[in-house]
Amino acid sequence: MTDASASASGAQRAFRDLLHAQRVWDIELPAFDPGAAPQAPLPLFHTWFAEAVAAGQVEPHTMTLATADAAGLPDVRTLMLHDADERGWHFATHAGSAKGRQLATRPHAALGFYWPAQGRQVRVRGPVTAGSAAEGRADLHARSTGALASALVGRQSEVLGSTGELDRASDAAWQRAQAEPEAEVTSWTRYVVEPYEVEFFQGDARRRHIRLRYHREAGTAGAWQRELLWP
Repeated sequence: MTDASASASGAQRAFRDLLHAQRVWDIELPAFDPGAAPQAPLPLFHTWFAEAVAAGQVEPHTMTLATADAAGLPDVRTLMLHDADERGWHFATHAGSAKGRQLATRPHAALGFYWPAQGRQVRVRGPVTAGSAAEGRADLHARSTGALASALVGRQSEVLGSTGELDRASDAAWQRAQAEPEAEVTSWTRYVVEPYEVEFFQGDARRRHIRLRYHREAGTAGAWQRELLWP
């Protein structure tokens, strides 16, 4: 074995040892009685979100968004939740970003929330609808100066020539955001995932996880059906 091979092998062993040493949920987890859950998923999501905040969960408003590209291949990233109401789960991005282009071609998505402070996950699936220009403007201008500056930079997911180029564009955008807090970014779009399936997962230290799934026919506002799933 060469020195390079031995070094790579040692690094791999070190990684696996570190990986296998990690533990999950070395804390007391909350109980969850699915029989007492509400008839619709939104009130339960609101409750679990508030409990995640109270438990000290870091960034509980972040979520994973999964989409598919034009070839049907999956893509995923983490971003912020902007609202959750009777319409669905809301987020925003540039229409010309990778996810914006993917949603224009295949307007369906899945969301995933993970709150390890309580061993909980929430999964949401459904078609995605783009909001109006007015909704996009209201969303953008309700956020911070930094968020507006980032939106003004634009060019999300395009190839970047250098970090210096990014620094110059970001500095200019910050100055404009501070001088023009109502500046328009026409590509900024509010999206909503209109759910036909929402699953709530409560972890258990002995792996007797509780999974409660709400589902209804896609594209309808009909009554939700509930069912338990094996972990």
